Amino acid sequence: MDRTAHGVLSSITAELAPRAADNRLVPLFAAGTADLGALAVLALEQRHIIASDLSSFAHLAERSAARGEDACAVLFAGLADGENTAAERLGSLITACGLDSAAVAAHEPMAGCQAYPSYVARLALTGAPAEAALALTANFAAWGGYCAALAEGLRAHYGLGDEACGFFDFFAGPAPGAEAQALAAVQAGLDRGLDTAAARRHGRLLQRYESMFWNTLAGKA
Repeated sequence: MDRTAHGVLSSITAELAPRAADNRLVPLFAAGTADLGALAVLALEQRHIIASDLSSFAHLAERSAARGEDACAVLFAGLADGENTAAERLGSLITACGLDSAAVAAHEPMAGCQAYPSYVARLALTGAPAEAALALTANFAAWGGYCAALAEGLRAHYGLGDEACGFFDFFAGPAPGAEAQALAAVQAGLDRGLDTAAARRHGRLLQRYESMFWNTLAGKA
C-alpha cells in the first residue's frame, strides 16, 4: 500500500468522490433551470458556515501547534485565512442576490446546511489534526468542483459577473501553496502513525454532510 502523502490523499479523494446523484442542486444551475432564490439561501447559509469554519480552523491550528504538529498548524492557519477571504467575497454574492441587511439578519439557518460545519467543529475539538487534515483535503476536491460548475452556470445562464461569482471562483481552484501544505501535513501525520481508517471515516461523513447541504438547498430551487 502506498503510504506517501500523495498516494494516500489520492486514494481517499477518489474513494470519496461523489456520484452525480449526490448533488441535486448544482446540475440545475449548470442547466439554467434553478430558481435564483436558492442561490440567495446558499449565500445566507454560507455566512454561518464561514464563521464556524473560521473558528474551527483557527482552533485546529492552535491545537496542532501545541502538539508540535507544525505542518498541520501551517495548513489550518492558511485555511482560516482563506475563510476570511471567502467572507469578503461572499458580500458581493449577497448583494447580487438582492439581499439587504434586514434579510440577512432575519435568515434562520437550516439544519441540513449546517451539519457540515458542525462536524468540522467536532473535528476541531476532538479529532487528531492530521486525520482532520487528510479528511478535509480529500473533501475539498468535491467542493471545488461544485463551485467551478456553479460559477460557470451562473455566468452562462443568469448573467452574473466576476464580482458576484468571486466567491465560487475562489474555491474553484486550490489556493497558492495549499496543495503543498496539505501534502506536508498528511506526510507528517503518516510519519507519526496517522490512522488512515479514522481519516477515511471523517472524510466519508464530511462528504455525506456536504451532500446534505446541497440537497437541502435543492428544495429551494
